[in-house]
Amino acid sequence: MGLIHCPMGAAYYDDEPCIDCGLCSAKTKEDMVEASKRIRDYLRAHAEKRRGPSKKIAVCGKGGTGKSTIVALMTNALRQAGYLVLVMDTDESNPGLYRLFGFDQQPRPLMALLERFSLGETKPETEWLKQDEILVQDIPSEYLLECDSLKFLMAGKIADPFQGCACSIADIARGFIEKLVLKDREIVLIDMEAGIESFGRGVERGVDTVLVVVEPSFESLALAEKISYMSDGIGVNKVMAIPNKVTSEKVEKRIIEELENKKIKVIGTIYFDSQINEASLEGKTLLGSSSAEEDIKRITRLLLVE
Repeated sequence: MGLIHCPMGAAYYDDEPCIDCGLCSAKTKEDMVEASKRIRDYLRAHAEKRRGPSKKIAVCGKGGTGKSTIVALMTNALRQAGYLVLVMDTDESNPGLYRLFGFDQQPRPLMALLERFSLGETKPETEWLKQDEILVQDIPSEYLLECDSLKFLMAGKIADPFQGCACSIADIARGFIEKLVLKDREIVLIDMEAGIESFGRGVERGVDTVLVVVEPSFESLALAEKISYMSDGIGVNKVMAIPNKVTSEKVEKRIIEELENKKIKVIGTIYFDSQINEASLEGKTLLGSSSAEEDIKRITRLLLVE
């Protein structure tokens, strides 16, 4: 396959996940476009299983829009509503999501299951990850931080120079998300890396809902449209936007109009809150720290209805 990272997860041509799209053998830009169309058509045709209530939710958007903050606040709202929430951190760069939940250390990352990231430790047990279906209770405790109805899981971080690309970490995250089976009143919230590279790796392929966090900027709105396009291309038909850091009703109206013109549904707005900024700056838990919690509760109720 050379330098091509297969979005279907095939290790080589004719491997079981291979759909013979031709991406790995494409020689020209035209060949790559045609292969991409075949992948989109295949995934859209196999997207029926994603219908139903939102249980696997990816939170995406431009860097700095507040994805991690919204994941933390939404987790609190879901827990208060009686849900067990599995939070999965798939951002290979942002180091501090666990602090927003009051934890003082990170869990062992899933990337430790890869031999090149194990740092000479005892070979980890990987059988649980190879199961056709993975339940929340199947996840070994060493990979989790837990507090009541919250479980926190981390794919891994690139921490050192020359550590290599994050494609193999994305492969583990994608496979885990696809195999994860959630029981009634269990939800997984996935904090994605900024931008759209994760879509190129197919990490969101196993989710049923994409939430796009949008700040008041042209770049953020443009990326939201790209995320919507990418989501449709991998068979995710529930894409909703959350305008964040909104400073006035005039700005809110403008953002909603722009998103509606791009055929992106808005599920709710969060106004700028200085308490959020202060808590985020200090890496403190956001629970009880801001008026934005009421906005998130309304959004969460609507999300559960959707």
